[in-house]
Amino acid sequence: MGRRKEIEVEIRVLILGGTAEARALAAALTERDIPVVSSLAGRVARPRLPAGEVRVGGFGGPEGLAAWLAEHRIRAVVDATHPFAERISASAVAATRSAGVPLLRLERPGWEASPGDDWHWTSSLTEAAEALPELGGRVFLTTGRQGLPAFADLDDLWFLIRCVDPPGPPLPRHHELLLNRGPYEVDGEAELLRTRRIEVLVTKDSGGSMTAAKLVAARRLGLPVVLVRRPAPAGAPRTVTTVPAVLAWLPRAA
Repeated sequence: MGRRKEIEVEIRVLILGGTAEARALAAALTERDIPVVSSLAGRVARPRLPAGEVRVGGFGGPEGLAAWLAEHRIRAVVDATHPFAERISASAVAATRSAGVPLLRLERPGWEASPGDDWHWTSSLTEAAEALPELGGRVFLTTGRQGLPAFADLDDLWFLIRCVDPPGPPLPRHHELLLNRGPYEVDGEAELLRTRRIEVLVTKDSGGSMTAAKLVAARRLGLPVVLVRRPAPAGAPRTVTTVPAVLAWLPRAA
């Protein structure tokens, strides 16, 4: 037990991301007195802050991240960013390889269809936008504010756009903006779909339970769902899906 505690104290961990999984990991490490720094991108105005030390903002690319790891004596990096945060995940792979620091990817599983689902998979937001005219004229769009320009030219459709912070232009001409943050409940999502007379839902395959209620509500109402597939993995040496798996890996990373 003493040896295990000694190993844990030697580890200083950097967690990339502000996801629910990242916050759960930060809390678990803090409870075990393992020094941890959580790095948030700073794209959300009022993020839910994790336990422990927090930094906000970029590192200046892979070179900047590698230098930061050395300067702060980081012994292990856990990439717990959003499944669609391609740039930082690729940067983490390059930086940890350069700095000789172990890297682990913590990623929630994607969603899986259930009986009654009418899912239409696409490879990009552009493909999702191209699929919409054949599926419905009133769209519930929950792909995040940064991807909204892909839908800006669909002047014949009406959009209910839900995101955490106000988006910038360009936006679809006909839309209603709903600023809100999960978790959501199925009954509330179903009521939202009914009152706005939604005909099709568009979302990314983010996975997790915080925003899955909209998929259940769409199934209940018989609505089609356009899902954007996750990007290809960035190349982390190993990926796990749970916080206990990260805790089991850390002593071996020391």
